[in-house]
Amino acid sequence: MKKLPVLSLLLWVCAVYFVGIYLFVGGFLLVRLEVNRTSTCGDVLQPGEEPADFCRVRPRFRRAVLLIIDALKIDFAWFDPNNTSPRPYENKLPVLEETVTSRPSHSRLYPFRADPPTTTMQRIKGFTTGSLPTFVDVGNNFASSAILEDNLIHQFGQVGKRVVFMGDDTWENLFPKKFHRSLPFPSFNVKDLHTVDNGILQHLYSTMVGEDWDVLVAHFLGVDHCGHRFGPDHPAMADKLTQMDGVIRSVIDRLQNDTLLVVMGDHGMTDTGDHGGESQKETDAAIFLYSPSPLFPGPPTQSEPDVVPQTDLVPTLALLLGVPIPYSSVGQVLLPVFPPHGQTGGAVGGLSQLEALWINAKQVNRFLETYSGMAKDIPPESLSQLKSEFSRLSSDYLATVRDGRPPSPRLAASLQAYLTSVRATCRATWARFNPLKMAAGLAILAFACLTCFIVSELSLVLIRESGPGLKPPVAVAFIAGVCVAVVQIGKQGYVEASWCLAAAALSSELLFLWRARRYRAVPVEKNGSKALKSPSWLTPRRLLIPPLLVPLLRCASLLSDSYVIAEGRAVTFLVFSLALYIPIHLNWDGLLLPPSHDPLKAAGFLPSPALSPSTVRKESGTLLACLGVLVGSLYLSLSFHACREEQGSCQPSPFLSPLARLQDNQLKNLHYVLSVLSLGLWTYLLKRCLRHYGNLNASSGAVFTARWILPLTSVCLALHWAVGATPEDSFRNLSELIGLAQLALPRAAFCLLGLGLFLIWLDPLTVFIKPKATTPTRGQSQTPPRYRASTGISTQAELHHLIPQIYQRMRRSLDDGEQVVGSEVDSSPAVKAYGLGTVYSAPLLLFCGMLGIGLLLLHPEGMALSFLLLLLEMGALLHMHASSTTLRGLHGTFSADFNVPWTPVVLWSLAATQFFHATGHLPTFPSIQWGAAFVGFPDGHTGTVLPASLVTLNTFASHILFSVGCPLLLFWPLVREVRGSRGGRACGDEGEDAVMEMRLRENPQRFTAALLQLATRYLFILGAQVFSSVCAAAILRRHLMVWKVFAPKLMFEASGFLVSSVSLLIGVALVLRVDVAVGGWFKRLIPEASR
Repeated sequence: MKKLPVLSLLLWVCAVYFVGIYLFVGGFLLVRLEVNRTSTCGDVLQPGEEPADFCRVRPRFRRAVLLIIDALKIDFAWFDPNNTSPRPYENKLPVLEETVTSRPSHSRLYPFRADPPTTTMQRIKGFTTGSLPTFVDVGNNFASSAILEDNLIHQFGQVGKRVVFMGDDTWENLFPKKFHRSLPFPSFNVKDLHTVDNGILQHLYSTMVGEDWDVLVAHFLGVDHCGHRFGPDHPAMADKLTQMDGVIRSVIDRLQNDTLLVVMGDHGMTDTGDHGGESQKETDAAIFLYSPSPLFPGPPTQSEPDVVPQTDLVPTLALLLGVPIPYSSVGQVLLPVFPPHGQTGGAVGGLSQLEALWINAKQVNRFLETYSGMAKDIPPESLSQLKSEFSRLSSDYLATVRDGRPPSPRLAASLQAYLTSVRATCRATWARFNPLKMAAGLAILAFACLTCFIVSELSLVLIRESGPGLKPPVAVAFIAGVCVAVVQIGKQGYVEASWCLAAAALSSELLFLWRARRYRAVPVEKNGSKALKSPSWLTPRRLLIPPLLVPLLRCASLLSDSYVIAEGRAVTFLVFSLALYIPIHLNWDGLLLPPSHDPLKAAGFLPSPALSPSTVRKESGTLLACLGVLVGSLYLSLSFHACREEQGSCQPSPFLSPLARLQDNQLKNLHYVLSVLSLGLWTYLLKRCLRHYGNLNASSGAVFTARWILPLTSVCLALHWAVGATPEDSFRNLSELIGLAQLALPRAAFCLLGLGLFLIWLDPLTVFIKPKATTPTRGQSQTPPRYRASTGISTQAELHHLIPQIYQRMRRSLDDGEQVVGSEVDSSPAVKAYGLGTVYSAPLLLFCGMLGIGLLLLHPEGMALSFLLLLLEMGALLHMHASSTTLRGLHGTFSADFNVPWTPVVLWSLAATQFFHATGHLPTFPSIQWGAAFVGFPDGHTGTVLPASLVTLNTFASHILFSVGCPLLLFWPLVREVRGSRGGRACGDEGEDAVMEMRLRENPQRFTAALLQLATRYLFILGAQVFSSVCAAAILRRHLMVWKVFAPKLMFEASGFLVSSVSLLIGVALVLRVDVAVGGWFKRLIPEASR
């Protein structure tokens, strides 16, 4: 078998896909241009008659305390005295309502609306810079880099204010060396509810009574972590909010008259405690403003805002504390905290409402002029309209000041409308695209899909020496990339790697396609002669077949936001429909039932059918039974779906919640028992299958993994679930032991998993050799070997899966089919080998089984049942494919062509997407199960690579399992060859026993070609899905739902393709590794058997 051409072709195809994705994403998800300028107290904003705008009047407040309660949802802050039975998160912050009611001139409570993405780092950027985030910023949430834009922290330091920070260590990464004193605490461990909060409380009050600070920032994380771990509707949330209520009361008691208190949340949370998206539950936090001195003119009025955007906090705090507004801020001052015109004297001081608005408008106009000069992405008509509006407002304001008349209320309203328009224009503009990169990415992806399809059609030709190799395309790619790099250096002085990669990928694709034109007519062997296949690969007859129409329909549907929202159920329906097509199509061709009696066949004038009627009935029954198992699995898998915000009344699956969140002990015990039973069945079914085919008799590393490591890993997983479900307040005397178990059990499972996978790769053979004890005389009937208890297989299985003629086939298989010259070998079995008929599929199946347990470890316990359904569905699909292949043998004797049809390949890829949803995942950022990052690492991580890898493995678990197991589609019809052909000669010559997967070694070239074709067909389906998502994002880039639906879908499809491609390469490489081991085993065995 030729290994290098298979891997090199697959790596090349994957590489061009990766380049296309990289280019398109680079053009679609660009970060907006940052203006690296800062405001100063000496700035003169135009038009200006004053010597300076910022810092020219005495500030309203000398000090400020900012209490950031992470994920303080507005629902947590409201207080309803009529609610006699509040939920755990309701009515737990009464201090806010009490203060607003008793001191209306000193305090206000507003909804505080964040701009998506609602992740902590982006929110800190938003309410310190006053700028709007872009979609791609969400990717930086766990790799916080320093903020380079002008911001409040920089401005405080610039005017000499001492900023003291304590809490979430994200601030230390965003503002390195900017604080007068800093007390950061690790923030990444979402299971830790108390470390950060308790650390703050140890220093908060003592700092407040001191004199070495001007701005105090305290960022609490307990509420956010409680939401992630338990959800908002849990007693732990009530305890956390009650603690925060006490903190706010204590801070209020220690405030001085010249100090402003701001209590706020950076974002909200969903009903499951997650955040990151743009639903109102995630964007609406709370903000509470208070000062011991009067802060507002009076009680709330109708003119006050219903909602305060987070960006508005920046100019408001800047002007209240007497520092310049950050240069890039597009926020609008909160007018109620500024006194009306003419009431700024006395103790109030500071700026009036109109003065604050005027400074704010001039600052925003300056930023708009600077930004539009640097970046040309703001539409000219919008920019011209905003400039003319500001010019008109400037004339009105300056005329009012010059004449000394009181300003009209319309002027303030017009300034507010101008600021709102600027922010809306910027928000609409900062989805910047690079059309050239997007077009290049689209072209490369389109050619990659075409190339992948052609490689699958020409797999046999490409494996042969005369086929179009990869050396010319790779050489041309290298030359094209170097040429583009040289041109770039000559013209612009630096190299932009993306265009070098684009030139390399496109040139190699085009050259390959041009060279492949000569191979349209593919020679195939038929009855000893050569025939030609179809002269074209892209004819409608070859493309418009039901198995390909289904993925094409799905790809077209990705242009619909309604389909993307309901994709989980839609893909389940597509899997069901295509699976139902298999028996319908067989019945249409007259292959599902035994053929009727034909006297001509009985008389010998026509050839007899390849399979006996009993075999046909048996295979048909197996196919229909597996269809029933598939339908049942599909139906039950719908019980594990999560819900999108757009789905309204949808209720997420209760199995998505970890056991620790469940408060009903009976329900918790029931979920645990179901999970353990599912895990036990997963382990039992894998071992049962391996034992049935005689693969548990050898002494190899793979067999050791199946016998010992697989069950031990399952036990560790079950114990880990039990420990994780234990409430923190129970077994206090064993708290240290429980904490150690939470650390040790998952790590032990990880170690066992790594050891098992390594042993499978190192020693994958599961073959047990039994030499012939006695030589029977000619004509003597040969009795099967007796059953030995140590083998662990039944006599029937031994009869089915013993390879009696293996010695002859070893001779023919050695050195890829080289014939051995010598005397005729005795017909009696010289060597009996158990498990040789499944030598390829057994290690691959075991590898997938071990990998599945490892991936289940990263999911909530309730997903064990979903993983069991995944295993059953994989088995049902494999058996349906095998039965269909056997029934199609009615057309003649067994063919040496091992190619896998499109139908099972498409079903396999759809099942991967279906179980992506059936394991509680959605193509949205709030649905990411961040808790996977802390399995085995409850104290958090020092870097971001490991947690990101764990979250990726959790998110794309179904993609990984189906991609690694994809070669099973090639092997399974051969695995079931014995059962499906005992009634006739479908497996070879008369009197010859079936040899199952050993048939692949009779024609290694076709084996290699079939493996390459299967892999490229699977990649083609996955690539077509990515290409469709890319087209949807490009066409609908100005659609209302682009950032909420289509952009996340693109990111998840692209990431899923990357993970699936790598997983498929691992599966194919494992098959090639087994083939190397089988070849070495033959070479070692034959000299021994010949002696």
